Amino acid sequence: MDVSMLPTHARPAGAALVDDGLAAWTAAMHGLTDYWSSVVRRGAMPWTVADDVFRWVSTATNRERPTWTLPNEIVFDAGIARLRDFSQGSTDRVVPTLVLPPQAGHDSCIVDYSAEQSQVREIRDAGLTRVFSLDWLGATPQTKDARVEDYIAVVDRAVEHLGGRVNLVGDCQGGWLATIWAALRPQQVNTLTIGGAPIDFRVGDGAIAKWVDACAPGGSLAMYEQLVRSGGGVFKGEHMINGFILIGPQNEIGRQVQLLANIDDPAHVARYREFEDWFKHTQDIPGAFYLWIVKHLFRDNELIRGELVVGGERVDLRRIACPLYLLAGTKDHITPPEQVWALDGATSTPRADVHRSLCTAGHLGLFMGREALRDHWRPMMASVAERSRADGRAHARPRTAAQRRRPRREVVKAA
Repeated sequence: MDVSMLPTHARPAGAALVDDGLAAWTAAMHGLTDYWSSVVRRGAMPWTVADDVFRWVSTATNRERPTWTLPNEIVFDAGIARLRDFSQGSTDRVVPTLVLPPQAGHDSCIVDYSAEQSQVREIRDAGLTRVFSLDWLGATPQTKDARVEDYIAVVDRAVEHLGGRVNLVGDCQGGWLATIWAALRPQQVNTLTIGGAPIDFRVGDGAIAKWVDACAPGGSLAMYEQLVRSGGGVFKGEHMINGFILIGPQNEIGRQVQLLANIDDPAHVARYREFEDWFKHTQDIPGAFYLWIVKHLFRDNELIRGELVVGGERVDLRRIACPLYLLAGTKDHITPPEQVWALDGATSTPRADVHRSLCTAGHLGLFMGREALRDHWRPMMASVAERSRADGRAHARPRTAAQRRRPRREVVKAA
C-alpha cells in the first residue's frame, strides 16, 4: 500500500513529517553508532572500513526476484492472477482454503515467505491441507484496464475449481477483496479470516486517509489520474514502494545502516537479502483498478458505509454470517486495529463466532513475522480447521511441533 492510497487523523501532516524525520535521524545515528562499535570490536583497519562500505553498497543494490518456498503447482493463469495449489495431492475431506495475498506492488509470495516464515505452512499444519493461494500478477499493456469485477471473477473461478465452498483468508488488500467477495457470495464461504485488512478506512490513527486527503484536495483525483497516465495506464510498483518508505522512513534507514553494522554477519546479510528481494521487487497495478480503490474505498469509504457497488450489485456486509477471524497489529501504522475490528458488528455473524486476535507486530509482520505466525495464525487456523471437517470428524489433525521439524519430501516447486 502506498502513500497515495492511504486515512486523516489526529496529527497534522506537518507534525507527522517532523516526527518521521526525527525518527529517521535517530535510526541513522543508532545504526552508525552500532557500526563504529563493531569496527572497534574487530580492531578493523582503514582499508577494512572501505571494504565494508563496498560490500554494503553491493549488497544493498543487488536484487533478485523473490520465489515461493513450499512445493506448489499452478492451476491456472488468468492474466491478472494465477492460482497456486499447495495441497500436495491431499484428498483429506476438509473444506478447501483459499488465500488472497496483499496486492500492493509486491510479489504475493509473502504468504510463503520462507521455510520458517510461511503463512501457507501454518494453514497446512493446522489441518487445512487443501490450501490454495492466488498469486497476483503485475499489470501489463494487456491487463492495464482490469477492473474490480475482473478480480472478483478470478476469485469466482478459483472457488469453482475448489468445489464451490471455501475458507477465505485475506491479507491487507486481499482482506478487503475477500470481504467484498464474501458479501457477494455468502453461501460459498465457510469462514472468513482477514489480517491487517482495512474495512473502515477512516477510523484509528492510520496513514491512508491523511495522505489521500493531502494529495486529493477537495476530493480531486487529478494527481492519481496523472500518475496512471504517466505509467501508460498502470500505477507503477515503484510508486508503491516509495510510498511505504515515506510513511515510515526510519524503518528503511534503520534497515540499511544495520546492514552496514552487521556486514560481517552472514546470517544477518542473508536475512537482509531475503527481505529486500521481496520488498524491492515491484509489480505494477492496473490503472483502472487502482483509481477505483482510491475513489471508492480510500477516499469515500463506501465499503463500511454500505454504498459500495460492484458489478451492479450493492456490497451488503450484513449478508456475511459465517464465522469471522480478525487479526490486527498493535504497531500497524498502515491498518490500525480499529480498521480491522470494523468488520465486527457490520456483518450478521453471531458475536460468539467473531474471533479477534491482537499481535504486537507492524503491518508486514502480521503476514510473515514469527510471533504472528506461531501465536496467532496457528491457533486461528486450527479453529478454522475444526469448522472445516466434511463429516464432523477429524480427517486431518494439526501437526505437532515434532512433526513440523521432520524433513519434508522434496518436490520440485513452481517458480
